[in-house]
Amino acid sequence: MTSHRSKIVACVCLACALLASAPAFGEETSAPGTNKTHSAEETHTLSQNKSDQNKTDPNESSPTQQKSDPKKEPPPPQSVGQPPEKPKEGKPPDIATIFEQPGVLTPKGTLVLEPSFQFVNSSSNRVALSGYTIIPSFTIGLIDVRNVNSNTYVASLAARYGITNRLEFEVRVPYVYRADSTSFEPTKDPSGKTIPPTVFNAEGNNIGDVEFGPRFQLNQPGGNGPFFIASLRAKSITGKNPFEVSTDSTVTSPSGVPLQTELPTGSGFWAIQPGITAIWASDPAVFFGTLSYMWNMDREISGQGKLDPGDTIGFNFGIGVALNEKASFSIGYDHIILGKAKQNGHEIAGSTITQVGSLLLGCSYKLTDKTAINFSLGAGLTPTSPNVQLTVRIPTSFLLGGK
Repeated sequence: MTSHRSKIVACVCLACALLASAPAFGEETSAPGTNKTHSAEETHTLSQNKSDQNKTDPNESSPTQQKSDPKKEPPPPQSVGQPPEKPKEGKPPDIATIFEQPGVLTPKGTLVLEPSFQFVNSSSNRVALSGYTIIPSFTIGLIDVRNVNSNTYVASLAARYGITNRLEFEVRVPYVYRADSTSFEPTKDPSGKTIPPTVFNAEGNNIGDVEFGPRFQLNQPGGNGPFFIASLRAKSITGKNPFEVSTDSTVTSPSGVPLQTELPTGSGFWAIQPGITAIWASDPAVFFGTLSYMWNMDREISGQGKLDPGDTIGFNFGIGVALNEKASFSIGYDHIILGKAKQNGHEIAGSTITQVGSLLLGCSYKLTDKTAINFSLGAGLTPTSPNVQLTVRIPTSFLLGGK
């Protein structure tokens, strides 16, 4: 009995020793080979930290719930107080102007004033050409000459206003000064008498034919597509026309036709010219071209019946290259086809289709953010085209409204 009691006491003591040496519930054991122990306070702190980590915020979901519930995903970052950006409208690139009509449209609310000066020299044995090089002037049955050397000076002011970013309206007012020198080769009159060579000089200056009309960008290409710009231009009869200038019966050609003592500055015929321009940017070059048709309206002339100077088909094309941020260079070709003239609905005897072709070189330099200077040089490539054509333009923009 005593032995059994001693064994039981020994087992109880051993159990108490084992319990005393065992770690408390929830306490991490130290790594093997270390003698680190934790006090009761440390054990309570560790247990509290673990319990806090196991608690979940009712406003937050677990990673598994966030993945399974797309509504809980955070929204993408946005700029506070700023509306989303709208896609900007593309506009044709700037190029050096070498043709009569510009390629770039005027921005909305912007006014562009463009003073220009042009000099044209031409020589031909066709009087109709001497008036047609700058203004479509067509003189019928007034002068019979062998050679005409013509110098034309045109100072003009053009104004363009951007109604929208894709629509503008343009007005151009020219002032024309002309000086012609007409020479006659030796000829014989009906009696057989030789008429010596003579030279007759004439000049004229006055306002020219005012031109006006809208231009509209047809498309908004995506990627590298071309821009198409439609235009509709009207030409008035504000200039002095060939039928109201004075002639001198004492000064005649060898065939006896009186010569004009004052030169016209206008054509004398209203005209409507629709056209379409294509501009295609291919960095660093810009390709451009225009196709147009001018309808010259006929009119009744006292003593000559109804006259029609003939319609005109025109086309041009070229390429422009930006040299740097301020300078650009362009080269192009311009061609005009003038139809046959008619009188009372019938073609005038001896009238032919006239071909006028010119090679043009141009450069542009940006003086300031709002002012540039354009210079172009034209050289005739057909017998009926002007010998040389020099043009200087200085466009300046003014912001009147809009953005």
